[in-house]
Amino acid sequence: MSRIKEFNLPDLGEGLTEGEILAWLVKVGDVIELNQPIVEVETAKAAVEIPAKWAGQVQAIFHPEGATVEVGTPIIAIDTDPGAGPVEQSTTGAPAADLPTPSAASLAAVEIAPEEGMVEPGLIGGAAPGGRTAVLVGYGPRTTAAKRRPRKATAPAGSTAAPVQAAPVPAPVSPAPAANGTGRATGPVLAKPPVRKLAKDLGVDLAGLTGSGPLGSITREDVQQAASGTPASAEPLTVTAPTTAAASFGADREQRIPVKGVRKLTAENMSRSAFTAPHVTEFLTVDVTRAMKALDRLRERREWREVRVSPLLLVAKAVLLAVKRHPMVNSTWTGDEIVVKEYVNLGIAAATERGLIVPNIKDAGRLSLRELADAMTGLVQTAKTGKTSPADMSGGTLTITNVGVFGVDTGTPILPPGESAILAFGAVREMPWVHKGKVKPRLVTTLGLSFDHRIIDGELGSKFLRDVGDFLADPEAALLAWT
Repeated sequence: MSRIKEFNLPDLGEGLTEGEILAWLVKVGDVIELNQPIVEVETAKAAVEIPAKWAGQVQAIFHPEGATVEVGTPIIAIDTDPGAGPVEQSTTGAPAADLPTPSAASLAAVEIAPEEGMVEPGLIGGAAPGGRTAVLVGYGPRTTAAKRRPRKATAPAGSTAAPVQAAPVPAPVSPAPAANGTGRATGPVLAKPPVRKLAKDLGVDLAGLTGSGPLGSITREDVQQAASGTPASAEPLTVTAPTTAAASFGADREQRIPVKGVRKLTAENMSRSAFTAPHVTEFLTVDVTRAMKALDRLRERREWREVRVSPLLLVAKAVLLAVKRHPMVNSTWTGDEIVVKEYVNLGIAAATERGLIVPNIKDAGRLSLRELADAMTGLVQTAKTGKTSPADMSGGTLTITNVGVFGVDTGTPILPPGESAILAFGAVREMPWVHKGKVKPRLVTTLGLSFDHRIIDGELGSKFLRDVGDFLADPEAALLAWT
């Protein structure tokens, strides 16, 4: 058994197919311990630290920081017995004796894939990497196209070069085909499968065309021009810009932000949710003066002096109590049935540097008010450090988004996939309010409830929102009456 162990990128979220290496916590030559964090990886759900599977010495790091790596791909090699002497290295970091050296004949015997009907891995009709279909837990089958991993160069036998990111191998260039009497090249026709299909549909003979693409390949435009009877111009057209053209700006005044990781998954989920679940949003403005006074009294109690107490705590408690009165709000639409949950995994939307995430408190309905406060504090602190685990963001059943911290009155939030309701909690402001027949300054907030109209009709949504508002208007009376 080889003493050199290659550690593959694990599946960090039960179905995630790739991750981006944010930072290496070790370097080549370091001696590491079992379960020591060695690399920080960002998936589509969170940034996590991965511990070492073996103790030993780092022999090779296969991918640099910033690289996106598929699950199952080796990312590091560890010598599990560094005291046994030196190990001859190949360009991939593994012992040269453990890697088969391809012969010249095997390198030459490369079969060319059929030009028509071929399907790339990860696309519809083709096998996904690893022979499985990529599924994101809680979000259904992945619909984005898989990325093809670049081929790695093969090192010459006996090489002892340090491991580096493998450079792509340049494709061998075939001799230029001889021209026939018409000036067109003879031999194989260079054209991509979609172009060949287009030519077949339009009845165009590719052998009779002169390609305008790279290396003389035939493009879609070549086929379309041949089908319309318009010959391709041998000379490029010269276009004179009008003297009154609008001013243009260069790339030095643009910023391009890659869409990946948490931001990419959020965009995909929100787009899918917005166009699959019929959203309805209702609003309720509430006088929360008594609730704010109740919070002040709570902070003064000896056992609560070290606890972070915020208005969001009372909103969370109000939602949990209202769910007990209206269980259908805490459910999921599957298409064939409605699944009503007897537990509430309460999601709290959190804005982080990597994008919006929604970690949730498991079985929050069983927690006391103090336990709920501690759970919310821990959830927010973990989210701010970017260490929220994928498990903490899976399985949510009902969500609260606190837009009030940004000074916003309310909003029309989009449902997280698989949930039937989400509550927006707006800013608490002092406003003129009619109280006991007189206009007085009172602390007021506005709630916005979005819900899936396939499950929650107007009556149910209105009653649920009303009960949340009643609790916030007088939490002490509501606790006595509802519990």
